Amino acid sequence: MQLEIRPDPAEVGRARRWARSRLAGSGIGDEEPLAETLILLVSELVTNAVVHTGCPAVLRLSLPGGGAVVDGSGEPSIVRLEVADTSGRAPVPRCAGDEATGGRGLALVDGLADRWGWSVEGAGKRIWCELDRCAGPGPGKAEPGKTVADAAAAAAAVNAALGRAVAGRGQACEGLEGFEGFAFEVV
Repeated sequence: MQLEIRPDPAEVGRARRWARSRLAGSGIGDEEPLAETLILLVSELVTNAVVHTGCPAVLRLSLPGGGAVVDGSGEPSIVRLEVADTSGRAPVPRCAGDEATGGRGLALVDGLADRWGWSVEGAGKRIWCELDRCAGPGPGKAEPGKTVADAAAAAAAVNAALGRAVAGRGQACEGLEGFEGFAFEVV
């Protein structure tokens, strides 16, 4: 399933509505923690595409069929979210100050998703994240059912870790754009 996104901030709300309708059609109710987390991830990734690239994007959502919690092997079903755009700018985590109103999107993605990463695609890129439908969270991941405030606290912890990593290399924590020495592993 995919949705084409225009470079317009109003598209973020449309993307959330679209994702909610796809979740409902797959048997994942709005009240499920997975749905709340996925909608927040849609908001963050689509906002990043709209705000930071100024280019059209494509939102893709892969859901487990029929609302099944686990497949026949007993493995967790995986929900995958992707946003592809035509900008060659790599996603860069930033250190947002306590009073900043933005700059925490990738930290939230890192704190909420079980896995995430990005890859070059043609002249642009694809950012993706995955959630395990029935598995517990990994180390440092938010527990299912946590609130947006809990996610913000996770983002603050990630920002603090980024700040320590950057400070340890003698750099100011005003943003990581262009800082090639920062060790950030993308899966």
